[in-house]
This record gives sequence, structure tokens and C-alpha cells, in this order.
Amino acid sequence: MNDWAQRKPLRLRGYDYGRTGYYFVTVCTAVRGENILAEIFPGDAPVGAIINRPIINRPIVNRLIVNPPFINPPPPKVALTPVGKITEQAISEIPSHYPNIKVDTYVVMPDHVHMILEIHATGDGRLIAAPTGMDLSKVIQQFKRVVSKTAGFSIWQRSYYDHIVRNREDLENIRQYIQTNPQKWILSKE
Repeated sequence: MNDWAQRKPLRLRGYDYGRTGYYFVTVCTAVRGENILAEIFPGDAPVGAIINRPIINRPIVNRLIVNPPFINPPPPKVALTPVGKITEQAISEIPSHYPNIKVDTYVVMPDHVHMILEIHATGDGRLIAAPTGMDLSKVIQQFKRVVSKTAGFSIWQRSYYDHIVRNREDLENIRQYIQTNPQKWILSKE
């Protein structure tokens, strides 16, 4: 009997990952929790203390402020490492190697990358100008290979996570998640 833990399959069984659609992909570095790809810094602090800012035109009930204004912190700054710059370059080159794939949204984080890839297929379901059997897994495999080869060492975990985007609301939620990911990183470190 094999006592080794079996790795849970990450791909949806029987699904054609070469068909037209949006795919949310997360690729993680082998070393987690380190600034392999980027370092994230908080945005500039607001001028003046928040407590001193006047609250105008807010209803007061029992001397408590209802719906106090939420002051958004400035967006964090993402500083790419040399390997992060290689990663960003590889992401930007995906459409030039795969004309049927568009990079919709992405973010390079310290130890992972999130991206939404949009795949367009021909009328018969095949990818445009791609070899037979080309699908999302081949694109991600090539992306990881190019980054590791250019960097001079292997940086990625063995697999990747994907999510098939189901509808417009799902797409917008994932875009929002990607855009706010650096801020969540900052908050998780406080």
C-alpha cells in the first residue's frame, strides 16, 4: 500500500481547456512567503490624521455617525525584482506567441502571479495558429519554462491553479480580486 499523499487533480476532468473563454490562472513560486518576484510597499500615507477630517452631511442618530465615510488608502506600490521583470515580460509576450490568447488582467505578486487569459478559438473549436493539442496548460507550461530559463533557475511550483470564468459577473469579481491583491498582501502583513 502506498502511504504517499496523492496530489489532488487541479484540472476539471473532461473539459477542453483550448475552447473559447476566460481563464483565471494563479502560478506560485516554489518558495512561498518571500519576495521572489516583487516587493509591495504601502501607498503614501494620507495628509493629516483621519480623526481630524470633518464629516459633512452625515445623518446623526443618537450621537453616532451612520455610515461614516470610508477613506480609501492610496494604492500600494509593487516593485518588481529582476525575476519579477522577467515574469512581467513573459506575460506581455504571451499574445505574440499565441495570437489567439489575450492577457486580460494580471498582477505580479511577491510569490505568485494572477492573470486572466482570454482564449479565442476558430469556428471548429481549434486554437488559431497553434499546434494540435495546444491548450491553457501548454501556454502556462511554456510561460513557466521561459521565465525559469531566462532567470537561470527554476522558480515555480510544479502545477498551477485555474478557474474557468463562468459569466460576466464572475469575470468582474476576479478582475477586482486581482486589482486589490496587492492591498490584501499589505493588510495580511500588518
